[in-house]
Amino acid sequence: MRLSTRPRAAVLSTALAGTLALTACGAANEEAAGESGISAAGDSGQLDGTIAGAGSSAMQAAMQGWRAGYSNVQPGVTVNYDPVGSGGGREQFLAGGTDFAGSDAALDEEELAQAEERCNGSGVFELPNYISPIAVVHNLEGVDQLNLSPEVLAGIFDQQITNWNDPAIAADNPGVALPDLAITPVNRSDESGTTENFTEYLAAAAGEAWPYEPSGDWPVAGGEAAQGTSGVVSAVSAGIGTIGYADLSQAGDLGVAAIGVGEEFVTPTPEAAAAVVENSERLEGRDEYDFAIEVNRDTAESGNYPIVLVSYHIGCVRYDDRQTADLVADFMGYVISEEGQQAAAEASGSAPISDALREQAQTAVDAISAG
Repeated sequence: MRLSTRPRAAVLSTALAGTLALTACGAANEEAAGESGISAAGDSGQLDGTIAGAGSSAMQAAMQGWRAGYSNVQPGVTVNYDPVGSGGGREQFLAGGTDFAGSDAALDEEELAQAEERCNGSGVFELPNYISPIAVVHNLEGVDQLNLSPEVLAGIFDQQITNWNDPAIAADNPGVALPDLAITPVNRSDESGTTENFTEYLAAAAGEAWPYEPSGDWPVAGGEAAQGTSGVVSAVSAGIGTIGYADLSQAGDLGVAAIGVGEEFVTPTPEAAAAVVENSERLEGRDEYDFAIEVNRDTAESGNYPIVLVSYHIGCVRYDDRQTADLVADFMGYVISEEGQQAAAEASGSAPISDALREQAQTAVDAISAG
């Protein structure tokens, strides 16, 4: 992946759980999982056991794809995943309650310090294993195509633009018969990596129209709130004139807005999401195996969709026991493999990670150890 030299706004994540048991020892036991998802430690490579993860609800469909595909590779392994949301997933991992977390946002400075303690000073890995557009979903009968510039989108979610026939929306949609109907914005009620990514985009692209700092907690009072990605989609579906934000894979039959980028309006697709990630760079000041990136939110590049979710698997470079280390390494090896990325894409419509990201992540997988 070619990364730009321009720093931008940030990130994402996913969580899973499964069980793996290795039978080999010695130097070979220090080997972590390879791209095939088969451990290098044993002759047969067959494992059994259980590992646990929790976190991003947006990544839930991809996780189902990974779990199903991995069960074919390692039928003796159980992967448990609780889609409690990115904030809850990070909290559980940092408290030692899970083996890894799935998160739609990278760890912040305070969480990085907690991760060092949780991982006994071994360092933490953050692998951007899931790339997907965040769709602006709406339930607006009679409007087949809706264009929204960054400033107008910010005005809607800041409740400054309150009717669908507002002149600002009409200016983005010439010739479209917009209804005289109140706008009901729907946001996440829980701390959410999807919210953090969405507000990062608004802060970067909408200028003064969005006067709030990026946050995983929704910053605007009022409006309608719902728990998790599925809750937002349900609330938008059940309303009239509603609008919300959700992972594209879960948009269902709702309308999906095209977002203003430079001189054009771009519809969210896996390809457009992958394009903006290619135009982004790694966060500075992180540990060797921490590959969190800064997403180029205010890009004007044609074909780039900047409201993108980059979800991470987060775990320890060293675990207390050999079995956990081998299981986490083996599963992560499957997730980043071409086979694993294809399984996620088929289940969720996500964009497979690039070869450069895969090679980068493999260095972290190979470093996972016990002791």
